[in-house]
Amino acid sequence: MIISALSGLGFGLSLIVAIGAQNAYVLRQGIRREHVLAVVLVCALSDAILIVAGVAGLGSLLTAAPWLLAVVRIVGAVFLLGYAFIAGRRALHPGILQADATAGSPVRRAPVIATVLALTWLNPHVYLDTVVLLGSVAATHGDERWPFAAGAVLGSVLWFTALGFGARFLRPVFAKPLSWRVLDVAIAVIMTAIAASLIVGLFV
Repeated sequence: MIISALSGLGFGLSLIVAIGAQNAYVLRQGIRREHVLAVVLVCALSDAILIVAGVAGLGSLLTAAPWLLAVVRIVGAVFLLGYAFIAGRRALHPGILQADATAGSPVRRAPVIATVLALTWLNPHVYLDTVVLLGSVAATHGDERWPFAAGAVLGSVLWFTALGFGARFLRPVFAKPLSWRVLDVAIAVIMTAIAASLIVGLFV
């Protein structure tokens, strides 16, 4: 049981640690110290739901109905391109950037949660990696698949907690608007690249 749980922990971390749209957004909110707990909870809970679904066998349904992932690809690509445009606009307009970097311009919780939900659930890679791939690997553990799932869930909680609350230590680096400009350019590039990969994936 312990070995399966540790395997799930390691495998889960290997899937979520890579820099992507969701992680970039969590990092940004962590640096701003805006609704970090809500963002971390949404990400961790969403991952837990997807992990349990994958271990329970939802991956076979997705494999049998590829059109579902095609729909998610299209909607996800449109959303990511829209967010990339917003991030790029922040980076190109110093006035917006300055207002965004100050503590006096907080963003309401609802839009933040809506954004992180979209970045999580409109990303088809999350279904391929977490539901299909992780679910398949968990199945190889037989009766120990649920300890494996528990380890993967724990890995998700640890990662998003560390990323969200640990990002505050980078605030001295982001005391200058130039640092925010670099971060937003990076976010825009990451999200545009992911959106492009989703679109290309429709024709491969």
